[in-house]
Amino acid sequence: MAQPTHGLGGLKYDPAKRTRAPEWNVFGALVLIVVIFEVLNRVNGGSFLFNMRDNVDAIFNQQRLDIMILQVAITGIIAIGVTQVIILGGIDLSSGSVVGATAMIVMSFAQTALVNGNPNPKAIFGDWAMDLPVIVPILIGLACGMAAGFVNGALVAYTRIPPFIATLGMMVSARGVARWWSNGQPVSFPTESYGSLANGDILGGLTFGLISWPGQNPAVIFVILAVLFQLIMLKTLYGKRCYAIGSNEAAARMSGINVDRHKALVYTIAGMLTAVAAILLTSKNLTAQAGMGVMYELDAIAMAVIGGVSLAGGRGSIIGTVLGAAIFSVIISGFTSIRLDAYYQEMVKGAIIVGAVVLDQWRQRTRARG
Repeated sequence: MAQPTHGLGGLKYDPAKRTRAPEWNVFGALVLIVVIFEVLNRVNGGSFLFNMRDNVDAIFNQQRLDIMILQVAITGIIAIGVTQVIILGGIDLSSGSVVGATAMIVMSFAQTALVNGNPNPKAIFGDWAMDLPVIVPILIGLACGMAAGFVNGALVAYTRIPPFIATLGMMVSARGVARWWSNGQPVSFPTESYGSLANGDILGGLTFGLISWPGQNPAVIFVILAVLFQLIMLKTLYGKRCYAIGSNEAAARMSGINVDRHKALVYTIAGMLTAVAAILLTSKNLTAQAGMGVMYELDAIAMAVIGGVSLAGGRGSIIGTVLGAAIFSVIISGFTSIRLDAYYQEMVKGAIIVGAVVLDQWRQRTRARG
């Protein structure tokens, strides 16, 4: 009796050839890295993520966990947008500079009129721009990010110039805007409501006080956005079109997808997420500086690549990027815990990024052969 082919064009389903999701490999790498740093710290008489103090009941070092999560949350939000761009078959080198430009513009509309009873010494505009409702700078910031993203997408989609060149031009231009906005001077002293965007307790508000995590709003928003866009990429037409275009753009056009419009949309969403990161960054620091966001774009791309997103397009996931961000955070914190100098950290981080790309290329060649 012949085995059924189940509409696979005559091919038989072979359970032995099933492969586990690539995210499991990334998760396994994360666990291994944590174990390595824990062993290294124990050898030196300390600990990494687990408590060694008898007077503390908690299993984990909560303070270090909080720092690790917070230090990648803002860049992780950028990485969510970058992941969608890479899956589409593009790249975005402008996100760090867009953070800098958006930060300067947003903070200019988030300032308070009085500082210790005196006029704001860092005021950019007049009284009309002081003590505005918090929604105003938020909307202005989102508009700035979306505008930058739309320009990137329009250049890529309608002029057919390579994404590398289009976003490189935006990177240079946006950094210039950041420095020109206030002649390179910091913009400071936001309203209390704006400062609470990152420094408040949004988790306590969402759970009606059942779970409280003050000061970690960027991490909470990062998780919420990651879950939201993971579902969007897997369950909606938007996500399916991203994977289709990244896998085979010509076939996507022939199937009726408006590829140019979708590219512009994806880059616009990536710009919006970059603006969210800029808003949270300025709220957390209570100031904006023209140099904010330097190298953020490379860190975001690294998180995506380490998380299994293919630079060739068409493959990857938001959950993989989240795991890549976790690996990124563990590596940074782990090196700090064993007192490795910062320049060595950069060298090792670069080697890990290159290794992740080499592994991705090897997987593609293996898949093509087999």
